[in-house]
Amino acid sequence: MPSGPKSKPETPKSPAEARVNRDPMPSQILDGRALSSLFRAELKSRVSDLRAKGVVPRLEAIVAAQDPASVAYVRMKRNWAEKAGMESGSWEASENTTQTELMDRIATLNDDPNVHGILLQHPLPKHLDEDAALLALGAEKDVDGISPASLGRLTAGLPGFRCATPLGIMRILAHYEIPLVGKRAIVIGRSVILGKPMALMLLEANATVTVAHSRTLDLPDLVRQHDIIVAAVGRAEMVKGDWLKPGAVVVDAGYNKVDGRSSDVGDCDFDSCAEIASWITPVPGGVGPMTVTSLLMNCVDAAELSL
Repeated sequence: MPSGPKSKPETPKSPAEARVNRDPMPSQILDGRALSSLFRAELKSRVSDLRAKGVVPRLEAIVAAQDPASVAYVRMKRNWAEKAGMESGSWEASENTTQTELMDRIATLNDDPNVHGILLQHPLPKHLDEDAALLALGAEKDVDGISPASLGRLTAGLPGFRCATPLGIMRILAHYEIPLVGKRAIVIGRSVILGKPMALMLLEANATVTVAHSRTLDLPDLVRQHDIIVAAVGRAEMVKGDWLKPGAVVVDAGYNKVDGRSSDVGDCDFDSCAEIASWITPVPGGVGPMTVTSLLMNCVDAAELSL
């Protein structure tokens, strides 16, 4: 199985890349939306090659029917998959779905050779045991990289599918040639699907990593000591510009709804952070598009491994 980001595609520079050589501004944008478009163009070519060999990459999702945001998110992922030439499907778990039905569905997908990736969209209905479902999910089809088997492989440094959001972040950093070796990186957040795997993947890249969270004492002073900040704490605009070391690289993995705001905001106060950082991801248009793209790339990787 793949163990991390592939090399950046040999394609024309995006508008965001062109900013690298312009006159300096307070910060430059790590444009996940433009980068996602580049990777999805490469993805479409890979899918075409697989189809010529008789293999059609297929992604299947399991999603809570009563969660409109999750249903919409899965619909968007399926749409992107199908635009790349992949096939996709979804199975909606409702308040009437039993644990047995859920486990049977996972077993069926695990055993289906035409299914290459399974997405268990969090959160499932509260009456269902999500941990049991993740344990049952085969690591070879866990293209979101969030099952205990996948996370164990990451922890042990073994090949496997990496968590889609941290993997998308690593691809952003690699594409924009942000140096990581020996750099001090702090991850603010400790979730199993983002904060913890993000820290491990930065360690794999030879950064020196600190994991902090909302209860960390003297957090602003701690953040100010680091070269790379990944905000994944789930609190709207918590990280301020005066928390940053001048020239720090800021990756905002937060998505928060705020009353009276027309669009989601990140975990960083963009305006103040952009005055201090050398590079920064916007919200939206930063980490999110590369999360979905990395999920699809993992699924195509799985299809290629099936040959």
